Amino acid sequence: MTKHELKVKPIENGTVIDHIQANKALQVLKILGLPKEGINVTLAMNVHSKLGFKDIVKIENREVDHTEIDKISLIAPNATINIIRDYEIVSKKKVELVEELNGIVKCTNPKCISNTDEPIESKFYLVESDPITLRCHYCERLVQADEISKQF
Repeated sequence: MTKHELKVKPIENGTVIDHIQANKALQVLKILGLPKEGINVTLAMNVHSKLGFKDIVKIENREVDHTEIDKISLIAPNATINIIRDYEIVSKKKVELVEELNGIVKCTNPKCISNTDEPIESKFYLVESDPITLRCHYCERLVQADEISKQF
């Protein structure tokens, strides 16, 4: 380690979300409801890597759930989720865009039945992964990545 490098302390238990697109870590934190009192979070933004720049989020004593991972995949489709226990990586997986999303994204069509008082959960299908495009099950409105990002 050179005298100009900073070393981030490893976490004993928790989650490390790596390979987040640069400048998207704050949206990831918002999805996770962080920062929150009592939960230690380490955030690195615009970190130089082999493929350019990336963000990293470390969350101590908390493991992300499947719904949170599905939401993160819409903001950071190249992210990896590392689960840490006793300072060891016990699980490492790349987030995956799912073909069907239920109750995660809201339709941008104000007249869509999913935006009324009806007890209907939103439902979207993945149309395109780069850039991310979703289609509403009910009104067939296409929702683009930038519209999705605004919801988180």
